[in-house]
Amino acid sequence: MQIVEQLETAIVPGRFDEGVLQTATETQWFAVQVRSRQEAQVAQQISGKGYEHFLPMRKRRKLWSDRIRESEEPIFPGYLFCRFDPLYRLPILTTPSVIQIVGYNRKPVAVDEAEIRALQTLIASGVANQTCPFLEVGDRVRIESGALRGLEGILVDTRSRRRLILSVSILQRSVAVEIDSELVTRFQ
Repeated sequence: MQIVEQLETAIVPGRFDEGVLQTATETQWFAVQVRSRQEAQVAQQISGKGYEHFLPMRKRRKLWSDRIRESEEPIFPGYLFCRFDPLYRLPILTTPSVIQIVGYNRKPVAVDEAEIRALQTLIASGVANQTCPFLEVGDRVRIESGALRGLEGILVDTRSRRRLILSVSILQRSVAVEIDSELVTRFQ
């Protein structure tokens, strides 16, 4: 009996728990780029191969001429997340409609586990959400709508509030204004 268990552990690199492939090495989350509008189909195929996937979706209301239609769409169009061992990525790459695994120099780069958990918590909560541009503190941004439309400045973060710093170079003075990050875009 012990010999059989040892052989199973030595020969089989992964094991199935509730339909999810888990390898002997630590699996990580990776972003998988897929063809446009094929996210759900690829997620189903990857799941069929025994891999854990995560496709964050949001509800969207579309106004038609005669009615309002509610539908679901991916939060990140063209991408889904998959947990796997990067050494065994070929089954993912050979899945129809998969373009690539996101990374650098053809090497997959893992997505931070905390970021995936945060997205999963958001989706599970059912709270309304919408996408916004990825902005980092220090980016030069321009306000695109509202009373301050057209203003340009540097984005700073003060006590978890987004602020735009407007500067007058000749006076070497600045003023900060609190803004909603979805109203601004980054520029060079």
